[in-house]
Amino acid sequence: MTESDSHTDPAAAATGEATTGSAGDDRRITTEEVAKVANLARLKLSDEELERFTGQLADILGHASDIEALDLSGVEAMAHPIPLSNVMRADEPGATLERDEVLTMAPAVEDHQFRVPPSIGEEA
Repeated sequence: MTESDSHTDPAAAATGEATTGSAGDDRRITTEEVAKVANLARLKLSDEELERFTGQLADILGHASDIEALDLSGVEAMAHPIPLSNVMRADEPGATLERDEVLTMAPAVEDHQFRVPPSIGEEA
């Protein structure tokens, strides 16, 4: 985007305001509003940064206004552009092994539990 594509109004820029919308929308965002948001976000901005971000935010809000003005009455709403489906099998209980049968398959057993090597520190 070039500077000429900006939604910033030169007359408003002189007063520290920038337009936020299409030509018919006269809502303006002020440097004070940008400073307030920056303060809430715990950002310290110089006067130059405030001016630049005011214009940039006005441009962003202007583009959002342009999108909002589109006629989307024939467009189906969707949550995702590609249909998704769950590829996992159904989680249903099936046959299980008895405890003693499972323990016979373990490399080490102690007190009817799996015995594993220590993973933290040395064994006491």
